[in-house]
Amino acid sequence: MTAPSPFRKELEAAVNARHSRLNPFTEKWVKGELSRAQLGAWAAQHYQYVSQFPRWCATVYGECPDPDARDFLLENIIEEESGTKHVDLLIRFAEACGVSRAEVETARQLPTTRGLTAWCYEMSHRPFHIAAAGLLVGLESQVPGIYKRNLPPLKTHYGFTDHEVEFFAIHIEADEVHGERGYAIVEHHSTTPEKKVEAIEAVRQATEMRWQYMTGLHRAFVLKEEL
Repeated sequence: MTAPSPFRKELEAAVNARHSRLNPFTEKWVKGELSRAQLGAWAAQHYQYVSQFPRWCATVYGECPDPDARDFLLENIIEEESGTKHVDLLIRFAEACGVSRAEVETARQLPTTRGLTAWCYEMSHRPFHIAAAGLLVGLESQVPGIYKRNLPPLKTHYGFTDHEVEFFAIHIEADEVHGERGYAIVEHHSTTPEKKVEAIEAVRQATEMRWQYMTGLHRAFVLKEEL
């Protein structure tokens, strides 16, 4: 196995410095301290984010100069949007929590959720190496680390079935592949010291935006603050 490059190590360090697997909301989830209503509220907010992710990837695809990277982005979009859509699996989980599809689809975004989605929209229009760093490395590569912690207690603490939590299971496997490809794409396209700095900054911003999004969930649904 080839040793990771110094740039790869910097990208990984930027992700791990603010990884949402350690956010207070995640900790509450893992300890089994959330109610089904709180998990359903998470699902409704998360839908506002993940339902738009394929469109952001499509925007990046349209500006992508690399055929191999375009293939990857297209695979990502098709995986999310074809057959049983990933957002439908999320809604299945929400319904198991007692939240209807209509309630999920029409949920008011918390300000922190709106901040994340607006940042993603903006990032999708940035130069390719920056957009890929922010969306694929900064955000998508975090998912397996978060869901590997979230999934077991959903069955052991909360009593959900495998069918009800399929959304989490498929993303652990799929996004491990996506994250690794994302790193490779960003490394390939960050061809100058300036581009490397920009890519690392995009990752840093992405991890901070996701952290603030998760913190908003904790404030709104655990601490019961008015946001």
